[in-house]
Amino acid sequence: MTIAFPAAAFGTNCYVLATGEGEECVVVDPGIGIEETLREVLTEHRLKPTAVLLTHGHIDHVYSVTPVCGGDTAAYIHSDDRYRLADPLGSASPGIVGMLEQQFGSRATWTEPSQVVEVTDRQSLTLAGLDLDVLHAPGHTEGSVMFGFDRLPDGVRAPEELDRTMISGDVLFAGSIGRTDLPGGDGSAMERSLRDVVLPLPDSTLVLPGHGQATTMRRERSTNPYLQGLSA
Repeated sequence: MTIAFPAAAFGTNCYVLATGEGEECVVVDPGIGIEETLREVLTEHRLKPTAVLLTHGHIDHVYSVTPVCGGDTAAYIHSDDRYRLADPLGSASPGIVGMLEQQFGSRATWTEPSQVVEVTDRQSLTLAGLDLDVLHAPGHTEGSVMFGFDRLPDGVRAPEELDRTMISGDVLFAGSIGRTDLPGGDGSAMERSLRDVVLPLPDSTLVLPGHGQATTMRRERSTNPYLQGLSA
């Protein structure tokens, strides 16, 4: 099962992955203000988080990682973005920090997770009974990754056959890509990632992005302007 819901700021998608009700689960990108909704999801489906996967280290994707982590629950992030977990607020603009303070009524604070596991390109992970692949796709940040697995969310209905899911973070959106003008972004690296990592994905891949609606590789290959003119 795959459950998705938006964070309270920036529309960041948080995903909960599990093999079924009453099982362990993986939480992907616990963003700003997700704690209450996540708690409701875990209670309703009787799920226990066993790991937190982070597609990259921007504040809107990691802000609630420490409340979710605890005990034996570790945060997984690519080694090139590991430094961001030390102080993601430090790289955020004053405007974003001010927005957080205004929205949540207190000074924005950050505590680094006590357990962090660094992942690498093409690494295979087995967490909560799920087999996941890590694809390093820098450009939005140095350590941006995508997580793939051979399952589909319950109830997926699509005009084409789908047999795999890819959580793309801010690498690939429906009709767009993540911006590269923030600290750590690199337009040339993003182009290489799109050509060498994204384009080779099968058309039968369901894409769950870090923001916005789900899409498919077949759709993005034919309509996404940032993929046009590239050849894998």
